[in-house]
Amino acid sequence: MAKNDNKPAFVKRDSVVSGKEYAQLLGRLKERFRRSQIKAAVKVNTEMLEFYWSMGRDISQLYKSAKWGTAFFDCLSLDLKTEFPNQTGFSVTNIKYAKRWYEFYNQGDANRQRVVDDFEGVNSHQVSDEMPIDFGSVAWGQHIDIFTRSKSVAEALFYIEKTIENGWSRPELAAEMDDDLYHKEGKAITNFDEKLPAPYSGLAKAILKSPYDFGFIDKKITSERQLEDALAGDITRFLLELGQGFAYVGRQMELRMPGGQTFVPDMIFYHTRLKAYIVCELKVVPFIPEFAGKLNFYVSAVDELMRQDDDNPTIGLLICKSKDNTVVEWSFRGMSQPLGVAEYRLMERLNSMLPSEKELKNIIETYSNNEND
Repeated sequence: MAKNDNKPAFVKRDSVVSGKEYAQLLGRLKERFRRSQIKAAVKVNTEMLEFYWSMGRDISQLYKSAKWGTAFFDCLSLDLKTEFPNQTGFSVTNIKYAKRWYEFYNQGDANRQRVVDDFEGVNSHQVSDEMPIDFGSVAWGQHIDIFTRSKSVAEALFYIEKTIENGWSRPELAAEMDDDLYHKEGKAITNFDEKLPAPYSGLAKAILKSPYDFGFIDKKITSERQLEDALAGDITRFLLELGQGFAYVGRQMELRMPGGQTFVPDMIFYHTRLKAYIVCELKVVPFIPEFAGKLNFYVSAVDELMRQDDDNPTIGLLICKSKDNTVVEWSFRGMSQPLGVAEYRLMERLNSMLPSEKELKNIIETYSNNEND
């Protein structure tokens, strides 16, 4: 009687296939398959975007000379849907977006040249003819958010590059645009160009921004300790505001010196991408030169006592109420360590406009008395 290979059976999982070697093999296969899925998704997305780009280009070029009204988009949408009934993406809104998307990056030679320069070596085609290849790594919905909300090509390209670099989802991209990352990133005053080697100095400058938005703090802040407590108490929000790559090491880590003196830096982080410790000092007053000297001391201590051989140089970050850029730059002269100074913002203006608890109570009592009368 012939053996039936289609007969149901349990797959035996013995010790031979459940050891370390098997786990490593399984892990490699899983990772390899995930990468193939990502590549396939990027390929499909790229082809779809190339179609939208060419559609936007053709419509834009023909629309200039043709006497078409708004009915043109209704008609084109209907004809495409009729021809491809099972395909999405042919709505009137989407077709208009394709036209606007192409035109956004092609309004004048300066815009076209900016895109060509930023993607030089990646895509040799003229932007007016072909879509830059890197655009295919960003989803269509994200492209819509980027070009409709950006005020310039430079800003749009910034968010495209950051989306690719950080693997942002659409909500994450929206959050960064809401926070106006383009105008904040790299705006801290630093001495990184002098104290850090390239290209590490550029990477280090890119992780800092100014001002930091501490609007999530819902209490009045009058001292450094209050600010530190508020940030440590909502460390998740603070880390999100600092940006991707920051890992919280600790706060108030006492540094004891042989002579008996003790020093306490406010907060210490480790940046997983820079592979470096970051010493963070907090000040609720405007910057003064003395702050730089103290931060320089803390960075030197972390470099000496915590930094490992495979770590990059430790960085100091001082976040203060306000700063004069010239004072900061002069304060960096003679400092041996890489330092950066940024500002923060609270919701104090909004809070000052709201009535106090006592005033609110009086308003309620007055209103109640009027109602009773």
